[in-house]
Amino acid sequence: MEQTNINAYKHIYFLGIGGIGMSALARFFKNQGKKVSGYDLTQTTLTDKLDSLGIDIHYDIDIQKIPEDIDLVIYTPAIPKDHAEFQFLQNSVIPIIKRSEALGELSKSMDCIAVAGTHGKTSTSAILTHLMKSGGLDPTGFVGGILKNYNTNYIEGKSNWFVAEADEYDRSFLQLCPKITIIQSLDPDHLDIYGDHAEMIAAYEKFSLQTQNGGSIIIQEGLKEMFSETWTDQLKNKNIDLIEISESGKARIDKIRVENHRFYFNLVTPQGTIDDIVSVMPGEHNIRNASAAILAALIAGLDIESVHFCMASFEGIKRRFEWVVDNQDFILIDDYAHHPIELKSAIDTVRKLYPDAHISAIFQPHLYSRTRDFYEGFAAQLDRLDQIFLLPIYPAREKPIPGVSSQMILDIMKNNNRYSIDFQDLSHKLRDYRPEILLTLGASDLDKYHKTIIDILS
Repeated sequence: MEQTNINAYKHIYFLGIGGIGMSALARFFKNQGKKVSGYDLTQTTLTDKLDSLGIDIHYDIDIQKIPEDIDLVIYTPAIPKDHAEFQFLQNSVIPIIKRSEALGELSKSMDCIAVAGTHGKTSTSAILTHLMKSGGLDPTGFVGGILKNYNTNYIEGKSNWFVAEADEYDRSFLQLCPKITIIQSLDPDHLDIYGDHAEMIAAYEKFSLQTQNGGSIIIQEGLKEMFSETWTDQLKNKNIDLIEISESGKARIDKIRVENHRFYFNLVTPQGTIDDIVSVMPGEHNIRNASAAILAALIAGLDIESVHFCMASFEGIKRRFEWVVDNQDFILIDDYAHHPIELKSAIDTVRKLYPDAHISAIFQPHLYSRTRDFYEGFAAQLDRLDQIFLLPIYPAREKPIPGVSSQMILDIMKNNNRYSIDFQDLSHKLRDYRPEILLTLGASDLDKYHKTIIDILS
């Protein structure tokens, strides 16, 4: 799309308005005084919230229900290309852009902090948004999860700061021009888009170089070596400050410890050392997430003396190592882990918190393509549990791939306590085995079964 003044449009139509990112953008434009309407496949709590704000939404595919006065369409790549409304709008004279293009336009007109990485985007952007909000910087935040402090994924702000997840899927993040860039991880993912890991890394390098002149890049240890030899020279040419979180970098994590199921750590920053920071979200991966968020908030102007209070007041994110139940009967923890590295982080964390416990998990693989690409990694991590219940693949936007199923994972696992089940069998298995600690893992809608699980195990 050509350079667009997105503020010039008066009525924006969202195709796939109920997604976590699309719903936040819809609320942003509604708060800007624009007329907003849209379509989605299913009614959810997110669409109910939009409806309560006066946003008209329909749930059946019907071009007759598209308002006649719309002057811009924003769509999600999750919408199938043969979708009748998408086809109709593409063939109309109305401008139609991806969500990433809309975010890209905002990143040029506001002070954008973009959080990138194959893991850690949502947790880092949530912590960062809360740090800045509670520290008085009043950002606008688009987060890929529900912040428990605010019970929403969209934080309205009045300053020019704007926090957004930089999504590598479909190369969406190449639309952004951030003032501050965070890169958390570069493990292979979305190989259905990139083909191979090297191509994915090349896209990340290109994205990072879109950081504005005089801006900052915060990067985790070991990642800069994955970019080309000329990368640091290009950063110097743009006067970009590179802050690596490592022993030899400008920032360093120190003295991690666990007390009463809480992780604490020290952080050495260019502004000074901060001791005894509490990470409400447990695990060393979440300490890395929190450290990057703190560094970005400090660059944006957060007072270093505010860090302790702001971190301690953060309540976490739904579906990111969330304690759903924590009592004497049993413990239920929910985590969005849908990549082998994310599974490793979740399992490592629960083992550190409960070193002597028997740990069970329900895992639902997300996407056929991801299962095909990473089934060996899934099997290796799930083997580390004491008991595993494996559900059929959650397809999301994909159609089935012949020969790809959860059975691929199960067939190569060595764990003797592994069970292939469907949702109908789940209640019987839980009654039979009554796990002491149960994890629900995966980027599906597993959380809607929590009430059933609680009723069975309580």
